[in-house]
This record gives sequence, structure tokens and C-alpha cells, in this order.
Amino acid sequence: MSKLFGIGVGPGDPELLTLKAVRLIQECSVLAAPDGERTAYRIAERYAAGKPVEFFELPMTRDRQTMEASHQAAADRLCALLDQGEDVAFLTLGDPAIYSTYWYLHRLVTARGYAAELVPGVPSFCAAAAAAGRALCEGGEALHILPASHGHALDYDGSLVLMKAGRSILDVRDVLERAGRLDGTVLVERCGMEGERVVTDLSALGEPTGYFSVILAKDTAKEGV
Repeated sequence: MSKLFGIGVGPGDPELLTLKAVRLIQECSVLAAPDGERTAYRIAERYAAGKPVEFFELPMTRDRQTMEASHQAAADRLCALLDQGEDVAFLTLGDPAIYSTYWYLHRLVTARGYAAELVPGVPSFCAAAAAAGRALCEGGEALHILPASHGHALDYDGSLVLMKAGRSILDVRDVLERAGRLDGTVLVERCGMEGERVVTDLSALGEPTGYFSVILAKDTAKEGV
């Protein structure tokens, strides 16, 4: 029986793909990946060995109708490939279970009775913490993973991971500063990719960053408590 694999390719560095991810990329007869900048495919391309690749239009939009239509169309194409007996490796950034567009396709495909499997990848915030040379959390400290646009992020005690921070970074920076949480906060942009940047002084930022930006904010007021 043919199978769909949702493969997390990590945040950007091809060496951070898991052994299982590399094996499945090499074994599956067809690769699939989001179109656009094709970032996920470029990360895994060295392991693809010229395999056929299907690219999918999956627009990043807040228009729910447009988003759902693109998901349904992608699920139709994936199911057609599975009906042809192809094993399909769908490449997705980071981990397929963390804010991943692939998850919506996985859910649609499995609801139609097809076999599918999630293959975990290194999450961007874990790689960002390594790039910044710090722990995400320690001892009994809580860790909260949220979109940067989440309005109540600072209501949580502990360490914060604020994802997809690019366009809203200056607003988020100002909120962190007013809350007294800017000290010890780090921004990592394009982790593992060309142009990687680690910013330890967010007050110096003068313009929004790119989409691939993660903020790591420690609750310094409670450190050592």
C-alpha cells in the first residue's frame, strides 16, 4: 500500500535532517514540497538524487476560504499520486507537528482513508537556541511556544518562544520592553540558512525582520528563584 510521509527537514541546515528523513527521501518514489521560494526542497535537495518533485501552491494567507481551497487541491493531488502506487515524501520546514501547513494536508489525506506518517524534524526554536548558545528552559522553568502575534504571550511565566516574528518584530520588541523582559531576549533570523543573524540587542532593530525569525525571551526576573 502506498504511503504519504510528512517529513520535517529542520530549520535550514541540511546536516540537521534526521537519518530517517534522509532514508525516506531516498526511498520514496516522488517528492513533494511547497512552491514559492521552495525552501524546504532546497534544504533536502542534496539527498533527492534527481527524483521527480511535485510542487504545491500553498499560499500563506489569512483568507480562510483561499487557504482551505489550496489545502483541498493539494490533498486531491497527493491522493492521486497515492492511487498511482507512489510513496510520497512531503518536505516541510522544521517539524510537521509545529505550526506546519503540511499538517492540514495530512489530516485531509488520512480522513480519506490513506496511510500517512509524520516524520519529526529539528524545530526552528531548538536550532535557534543552539545558535544563540543558550538553553530554552532549565530546572522547573515553563516553556511556552506561541505565534509572535499572540496578544497575551507576556501573561505566561517562564521562557517564551515567539515564532513567525518577522513583520511584527518591532511591536513585539516594544511590548517586551514595556514588560521589562527585553534584557536576555534574543532574536535569531534565518537560522541555519544563508544570512543567519543572531541579535542580542533588540532595541537596536530599526526595521522588521524576515519571516524566518524566532524570539527567545527568558523571564530574567525569576532566574535563580
